[in-house]
Amino acid sequence: MATRLEAPEVELGDATSEVRLEGVTRRFGAVVALDGVSLAVAAGEVVAVVGASGSGKSTLLELVCGLQTPDAGSVRAGRAVLMPQRDLLLPWLDARDNAALPLRLAGVDKDEARTRAHALLTRLGLDGFERARTWQLSGGMRQRVAVARTLLAGAPILCLDEPFGALDAITRADAQAWLAETLQQEPRTTLLVTHDVEEAALLADRVVVLSPRPGHVVATIAGPPLPRPRVPTDPAVVAVRAEAMEALRSSPR
Repeated sequence: MATRLEAPEVELGDATSEVRLEGVTRRFGAVVALDGVSLAVAAGEVVAVVGASGSGKSTLLELVCGLQTPDAGSVRAGRAVLMPQRDLLLPWLDARDNAALPLRLAGVDKDEARTRAHALLTRLGLDGFERARTWQLSGGMRQRVAVARTLLAGAPILCLDEPFGALDAITRADAQAWLAETLQQEPRTTLLVTHDVEEAALLADRVVVLSPRPGHVVATIAGPPLPRPRVPTDPAVVAVRAEAMEALRSSPR
């Protein structure tokens, strides 16, 4: 899809919790990563973005977070925080201080930051592991600490890039369940990038399917009814998964 390049428009970091991309194109030299992507995410909505490798999913998140600038089109979003694929926990800090890091960077007193981190880690099932170092935590535990750190950053918009991609199937299922419960308890506008179509159907209010590079939106699918967490055998989840898979298979390559 060819897109006429115009001066990009970017409005980031205000108090809104909405996201709006209109006709966004992003190039890297001769490579077009995203081509004319339009996407709106309402306040408190969870939207999953799926697509083949190289379809520009991670680039889309970085545009929303202000880490990249579009070559054309407009990006409007409130303050967003990115949780990358790797947890990036600091090995010289324990779980509590890793989670509390954004609070400390914002100038919050150490004791208060630790208290708030401890409360959230307890809600995420890590009571008793607050003082554990990163190498003493399982992969699933590390991801929970990373999610706690992301939530404590206080941004109204969460951008999650394959947050559970490195986990085994059982741990991943557990992680999906507690993320769903966390978003029920602490609603945030959320963009979730994932290669796992079932994960998208389990967690999202809508599933957006991108074409292979250059990425553009080929389908937008309403997710199963609330509440979350959902179960993979739910007929509504199965139906959303099937529709998303069909969109992926039929998108031009």
